[in-house]
Amino acid sequence: MIDNEQQFLKELDDKLWKAADKLRNNLDAANYKHIVLGLIFLKYVSDAFEERQNELKDLFQQDIVDNIYYLPREDYESDEDYEQAINEELELIEYYQEKNIFWVPKAARWGTLKSLVALPIGSTIWKNEKEEDVKLRSISWLIDNAFDEIEKVNIKLKGILNRISQYQVDNDKLIGLINSFSDTSFSNPVYNGELLQLNSKDILGHVYEYFLGQFALAEGKQGGQYYTPKSIVTLIVEMLEPYKGRVYDPAMGSGGFFVSSQKFIEEHAKEKHYNASEQKRHISVYGQESNPTTWKLAAMNMAIRGIDFNFGKKNADSFLDDQHPDLRADFVMANPPFNVRDWWHSSLENDVRWKYGTPPQGNANFAWLQHMLYHLNDKGSMALLLANGSMSSNTNNEGEIRKALIEADLIECMVALPGQLFTNTQIPACIWFLTKNKKSGNEKLDRTGKTLFVDARSLGYMKDRVLRDFDKEQDINKITHTFHSWQRGEGYSNQPGFCYSATITDIQENDYVLTPGRYVGAAEQQNETEPFAEKMLKLTSRLKAQFEQNDVLTSEIKKSMEDLGYEF
Repeated sequence: MIDNEQQFLKELDDKLWKAADKLRNNLDAANYKHIVLGLIFLKYVSDAFEERQNELKDLFQQDIVDNIYYLPREDYESDEDYEQAINEELELIEYYQEKNIFWVPKAARWGTLKSLVALPIGSTIWKNEKEEDVKLRSISWLIDNAFDEIEKVNIKLKGILNRISQYQVDNDKLIGLINSFSDTSFSNPVYNGELLQLNSKDILGHVYEYFLGQFALAEGKQGGQYYTPKSIVTLIVEMLEPYKGRVYDPAMGSGGFFVSSQKFIEEHAKEKHYNASEQKRHISVYGQESNPTTWKLAAMNMAIRGIDFNFGKKNADSFLDDQHPDLRADFVMANPPFNVRDWWHSSLENDVRWKYGTPPQGNANFAWLQHMLYHLNDKGSMALLLANGSMSSNTNNEGEIRKALIEADLIECMVALPGQLFTNTQIPACIWFLTKNKKSGNEKLDRTGKTLFVDARSLGYMKDRVLRDFDKEQDINKITHTFHSWQRGEGYSNQPGFCYSATITDIQENDYVLTPGRYVGAAEQQNETEPFAEKMLKLTSRLKAQFEQNDVLTSEIKKSMEDLGYEF
């Protein structure tokens, strides 16, 4: 049963996507993505800013002498002076920075945009620093000006926000989009008479993530470069449990792993009755991305959610221009592109990262894996998605690298995934979990010399005719619970067809192949009471009868064709 909160978000997604989709006639998905996500960004930061501003107004007016926010009315000669003092105080950036609220200049606030788009083009909208009249040139110019103002006071976003004037979108279409977002209640929403426990930050963060997924679907293969399915990201984060430390993603796309890590920390804080804001301060995120557009999307995604980040000085190739050469992270998570062929450069020969063997020049899978291991500290854990071939291939040194990783006892868990999970590829995938410390500690048993294999190929459901997805309760929790039970020794047992705890000797006997199906075996058949010999006899008899029936039908078709004068 879908509760009111989920139903509200679903209807909101549909409404806003329909509004955004009106641009499809003018632009392809790769371009109108920037317009829509840019407006979501402006709406989000404005709502968060306004929420803090209203909170400050209440604090200023409280009759508490010792409160540093207190502005006593009796200190001012008139109501006008008092209101002016409050308005001036509300514009002090320090009040927002102390709560990690994104500072939004007046010209970039949603209320300003909403009021100005109602004016005719050519209207005077404000005066510049020289006291000259500034006129409304176009709606795209107005939005781009908002981006300019934001970047002036938020250095980390310098050059990040895509200007939309270049796309030459009609004023009316942009006004329609702005009105659609303005007409939606993002603060204290009510649905079916119930006041939902969702704030503006929750809702707009959800909308941003939903739109990323929709654009990835619309763009097909290209869209998959910046979007990893939410359920797979959630699965990896839930299994690794990144409560505190440095989190790194060398192929970060739009930053999905970082967002999920923050959500995970918030949920964990609720369960343990911790302060979520304090907990999130214990996490720092580092990322890298080669695609300049995707690099910008990730920075926007972090800014929207108030996540402090270090994505390097620029978009860059992780192999050839490592933006974090000295980083040793506590957790590394990534979904790098599968089977990349043109990654090699002669400068990578004898690279310090290739500790377990030089990766083949025609496939980057084991280059990604070793790059991530290199950036992992001595007690760190990591997870990455790779094509299934990485578990068994012996071509071009891949088998030797895999053998070296196994002999070094770095492989903690292998998860085989079902097909049709990704928007951009039908290649079957798996998740590699590696750790540099299998010894006991942090509520975990000593797992030295052991590896858990999980075959999840039968899990999930078809969310539409093309894509499969994982259900949080039935699928993600099942895999996660199995992994954590195995790590902690809390009721774990091998389950035929699903999971198996193997030793290094087991893996050696299987020629260092890491395909879970080799270890978990076949699932036990339920209610199997009929002896095999009897069942086989019945199946053989049935097959024989079907062959005989086929012969009869073929003979009748042949006769009918001959009666009509055709040779058969």
